[in-house]
Amino acid sequence: MAPTTNSYSHLLAPGTIGPMTLSNRVVMSAMDMNLSTDGVIEPGDVDHFVARAAGGTGMIITGCCSVGYPAGSTSTKEPGLSSDHFIPGLKALADGVHAAGSKLCVQMVHHGKVARIDTIQDRPLQVVSEPRDQYDLSALADNTPDELAKMAAVTGGKAPSYHAVTLDDIAEITAQFADAARRVRDAGADAVEIHCAHGYLLSGFLTRADNRRTDQYGGSMENRARFACEVITAVRNVVGNDLAILVRVSGSEYGEEGCLTTPEATMAAKLFEAAGADAIDVTGWGRNPFSNFTDGPLPDKIGAFVDTAAAVKAAVTIPVMTVGRVLPEVGERALAEGKADFVAMGRQLLADPDLVNKLAAGTPERVRPCINCYVCVQENFWDDTPICAVNPALGDEDKTPLTRVRAAVSKHVVVVGAGPAGLETARVAAQRGHRVTVLDKVDRLGGTLWFSSLTTPANYPLLEWLSGETARLGVDIRLNTEATASSITALKPDAVVIATGAVRDRPTVPGGDLSHVHTGDTMRALMTGVGDTSGQAWYLRAAGRLGKLTGLTKTPARIAKLTRTILPVGRNVVVIGGSLVGLELAEFLGERGRHVTLLHDGQQLGLPMALPRRWTAVRHAKEAGVTIHRNTRVTRITRDTVDFEMDVVDRRGTVTETKTMSAPAAMVIMASGVSAAAPLADQLRPLVPEVHVVGDAGAVDYIQGAIHTAWPVASAL
Repeated sequence: MAPTTNSYSHLLAPGTIGPMTLSNRVVMSAMDMNLSTDGVIEPGDVDHFVARAAGGTGMIITGCCSVGYPAGSTSTKEPGLSSDHFIPGLKALADGVHAAGSKLCVQMVHHGKVARIDTIQDRPLQVVSEPRDQYDLSALADNTPDELAKMAAVTGGKAPSYHAVTLDDIAEITAQFADAARRVRDAGADAVEIHCAHGYLLSGFLTRADNRRTDQYGGSMENRARFACEVITAVRNVVGNDLAILVRVSGSEYGEEGCLTTPEATMAAKLFEAAGADAIDVTGWGRNPFSNFTDGPLPDKIGAFVDTAAAVKAAVTIPVMTVGRVLPEVGERALAEGKADFVAMGRQLLADPDLVNKLAAGTPERVRPCINCYVCVQENFWDDTPICAVNPALGDEDKTPLTRVRAAVSKHVVVVGAGPAGLETARVAAQRGHRVTVLDKVDRLGGTLWFSSLTTPANYPLLEWLSGETARLGVDIRLNTEATASSITALKPDAVVIATGAVRDRPTVPGGDLSHVHTGDTMRALMTGVGDTSGQAWYLRAAGRLGKLTGLTKTPARIAKLTRTILPVGRNVVVIGGSLVGLELAEFLGERGRHVTLLHDGQQLGLPMALPRRWTAVRHAKEAGVTIHRNTRVTRITRDTVDFEMDVVDRRGTVTETKTMSAPAAMVIMASGVSAAAPLADQLRPLVPEVHVVGDAGAVDYIQGAIHTAWPVASAL
């Protein structure tokens, strides 16, 4: 990641929130890890947060902690704050974070209308007013049956009921927040964060879309913020100046009429300050998690809430924190421009817990980037521990030292393939003291990771990081080098790791061998000028060669920009296959003015893309004008059409009709037919002491599979 500053001096400067001084302005935002048991913080939770504290993070904010546990809770795996028997776990966490040099803030929550444990235990959900509308669940059409079953299981298959809180309920819940804060103080933590965002109970009072009360808690913003202000005051009365009090608010909500606006959030923040808050943590919230989760709370836009935080900061005198894909350079700029006082990072610190230490060392290029894939978030939809596509140690921090311990015997390791699996294998093996040689037949690093960066720009920083780390560690990378059994054995390796990626077949239907029918390999060759382009139209071959000669196709970003004005592709394009690759490619072409028809042989689009990225990708493809047909079978490809059959399926999954259809096609792109294969491994096993297969060559699972298969192999070499 390229910094916009030489020193990150603003991020690394100390800062004060109430009675607490932080060593720097980087805060870990709340990310639920689901590692606690029956509300009790377990050692795994402690290890997770301590790793981020030891990495230099100025303050750690825990995931959601329930003030009324089990009432008002969304999981039995979230920490509880409702009883003194939770204090020892909190104290172990506070002690661990302090020993690592950081501060601990405990986030206090009543989950309100999403308190799944209340539904499981037959309690009505406590809400501001009886809900009027149900979520639009149409996005769930792209969930697999297994995913739907796991989502249903978290509430035991029970339907929720609702109870609009009374004045007595409000007084009781206010006391729960105050008692919870007392326990946090007694455990030795430094701060609490009162959660008034993301649709939880206090948040519901703030927004007109939820709050239809006619008593003193409804109507004006002063009334709608009253409950939260009473909680802030009650907490202050209990903890005095022993703890800093942060308040989290959605600076803006999305997706529904009457939702909270930034001016309203700013008014609420002023009231929170008057009630005793020491800082405001500004987030955002898409009200329907199935359609706009990637607007907020975990946005796909970089620096999504910086300007919202700036609006709040202009209205209050206490510190303001911003969150939402805050990359280091974005955070530095936000602080330098006075738009925030602190920055919070969640997913980025899951990907690299040592981020702050690397910035302080003057090596920002060594920060392992989050690729914004939402793999971590997906697990929370069914109450599991988050996984990180690029950091296999997440949730199991003991794994990290395995990649740093030098091997007892240094080996010569040959890695075939310079894609993500090959480069990660090389990185870890070199870090452990092995001599590593990487061979790849093309002229650039990255393999499918390079090509995927065309449609998913967030992938490219991972390639830059892998490239930089392998160079730093002295890995011998030989491009434009074909690997064969004889050429590999000539290198006298002690171990060989095959990371050649997946095999992409042409369609076997009539017309599948026509020149305008492309696989991922031929598309990559045409767009980069590298690879076999024989049999392709002269103007496509010429465009590829010209791009290579001029350097226009050197990086995915250049190609993406160039193709917005010059794209030597016919007006009508058919993409066959609506998995991760096909869906994003269809959107890419649709955004560039092509009439795209996407044909998918199943029901669920975007697999194995994680939720909720998948829901957003389907929506974006439709917004780009892509015509989508599910449950199809291609029967013939001609020079200007693709003929196919489409099953019409009812809600029960029964085929009610089969239609014969045709789509115009000046170009056909085959984005299915991807399979794992590593024939070279079989040839080498009799010749080399150790042979391993990683990444898509072993099982097609894209970036996550590449990194997660490379780690254990390289750690055991």
